[in-house]
Amino acid sequence: MTGSGAARPAHAAWILAGLALVLVLAKPLLPAGLVRPPDWLVLPFAGWINAVFDFLRDDLGLIHVTRAFAGAVEAALDTTANLLYGRSRWPHLGPIPWVVVAGTMAMAGYALRGWRLAALTGGTFVWIAVMGQWKWAMETLSVIAVATPVAVALGLALGIMGWRWPRFERLLNPVLNLAQSLPHFAYMIPVVVFVGVGPKSGAIVTIIFSVPPMIRMTMLGLRRVAPEIIEAGQMAGANRWQVMTRVRLPAARTEILIGVNQVIMQSLAMVVLASFIGMPGLGQKLLQLLQALKIGLSFEIGITIVLLAVALDRLSKAWALHQPAHAEAGAGRIARHRLLLVWLGLVLAGFLLARAVPYFHVVERSQALSIAGPIDAVMDMLLGVVRPLTDGLRWFLITWVLIPLRDAILWLPFVGVLLALAALGWRIGGARSALVCLGFILPIALSGWWDRAMITVYTVGTAVALALLIGLPLGIWAAGRETRAKAVLLACDTFQTFPSFIYLIPVVMLFGVNDVAVVAAVVVFAAVPLVRYTVEGLRNVPPETVEAAEMSGATRRQLLWSVRLPLALPTLMVGLNQSVMFALFMVIIAAFIGTQDLGQEMQRALSATDVGKGLVLGLAVAFMGLMVDHLLMRWSAARRAVLQG
Repeated sequence: MTGSGAARPAHAAWILAGLALVLVLAKPLLPAGLVRPPDWLVLPFAGWINAVFDFLRDDLGLIHVTRAFAGAVEAALDTTANLLYGRSRWPHLGPIPWVVVAGTMAMAGYALRGWRLAALTGGTFVWIAVMGQWKWAMETLSVIAVATPVAVALGLALGIMGWRWPRFERLLNPVLNLAQSLPHFAYMIPVVVFVGVGPKSGAIVTIIFSVPPMIRMTMLGLRRVAPEIIEAGQMAGANRWQVMTRVRLPAARTEILIGVNQVIMQSLAMVVLASFIGMPGLGQKLLQLLQALKIGLSFEIGITIVLLAVALDRLSKAWALHQPAHAEAGAGRIARHRLLLVWLGLVLAGFLLARAVPYFHVVERSQALSIAGPIDAVMDMLLGVVRPLTDGLRWFLITWVLIPLRDAILWLPFVGVLLALAALGWRIGGARSALVCLGFILPIALSGWWDRAMITVYTVGTAVALALLIGLPLGIWAAGRETRAKAVLLACDTFQTFPSFIYLIPVVMLFGVNDVAVVAAVVVFAAVPLVRYTVEGLRNVPPETVEAAEMSGATRRQLLWSVRLPLALPTLMVGLNQSVMFALFMVIIAAFIGTQDLGQEMQRALSATDVGKGLVLGLAVAFMGLMVDHLLMRWSAARRAVLQG
């Protein structure tokens, strides 16, 4: 009975796969309606979405609510803008001298993790100032300073509600899954429709984009609180509110602060990209320089964004892991507040220095340093050396790899693709997974964007395959020694802090604006999680299992292929899943420098503020990512069950 029951899904999957193959081979004989969705089958999803948004905005008057919220956000932005870069708004105190801000950030780094973090954070802001980028950086930080607290508060509230009420969590989880699968541009279009363009819309889209990780980490932290801690609080006479605010939330402090770290990093990534909707700052400047192909100046801005990302990441992680310190009993007031007094002294000294020497207040453009000239000279020399190689590689990839792959995928009849995906789903998870795959892919076919979606599939598939060829061997090599593993994981941590826009700079330098540059950017971006999870998976294989295999006479090759990799497979699948999601996000952003995929159409929808078209395209990308996630996780769970059995 067991064998017969297990065989049925396999038979059904093979039947579907056979039908798909027949349809592919018989494509020249198929009617046009089986090759591409006929016009009568294409549903006007964009029109329906636009009608809903028009109803919400005009008939229900939601635009008045959103404009009121936008007004409050704009007032907060005016305050931070005045303090950070001197915009003429309330409270009319700014700008704070750059030397004071740099000293404050250095002091924060020292208080959390000592001199090394102090040098990183303080040095980052000194670099920003002396390179003449202070105003652009402060425009970016003024939005982060507003968006982060709002996103943290909103995420904390929704996370507590999700933890408290399981029904609300069941409603919340699919929304979070979808939200974390949508590309960045899909968030921008509705905000532009309701709010307009500019800093306030950049702040609002940043808040929306960065809330989901805070919700998840809040729910995770509250679930991990030990029951004994709660019982102790209740026995001390705490009521429900006191248990939540003085027991549960402090006990979940680490997870919540990791959520804050994720909010900060998501905010920086979105603020940089919000330059597409009129958000001033580093992102807008980088976009302008990349469009003008000014590589040296682009590199300068890129260094600043990377340093800022790394500094904020390290600072917020240190805060998450830092345990509150209490002064010794009997210590004096000065001893208890030593760091605070040192900081106040630094602030006072900074204001006096800035008053005496204007350079330490604001570095004028004429006084700023620049490394753009030397970078351009080095790049010209380097490109002169590697150009024959890059030109040849670009010609080979475009002529013999990318165009044939794209044409092959576009040649496939859509019904064949649907049946093939259903067969794959059935083979992995039975009828339910087959229906899930069809549920994700059918709306894409019915949306009228099938060819654009297939170009996206070709780009992502090619990039992830290349990322596997790079990331898997590199991860295996790194996991061989502890020192290599630590160094590679540190590099992965650093690369993952980079906003995705940064990856476009080196590929544009090497390959220009074309499909090869897009694929190269996606490969680098998607390889990072593959390397990380390969290292983590191999390092976490139980040592006793490895010792048992060694005692049975297994060679190093057998240990790797028969023991380590099979046991690390579930973790590797998580890495592959993350790689696909990263690739989907990056290919949408990289449409700025080429391709004719969904990303390019999404940018056009953003320019035209067509919310219906933008959301349809964004949901198409999200559905592709969710389908891959479902298949990989089901296959990984099945393999884990086999290994444990």
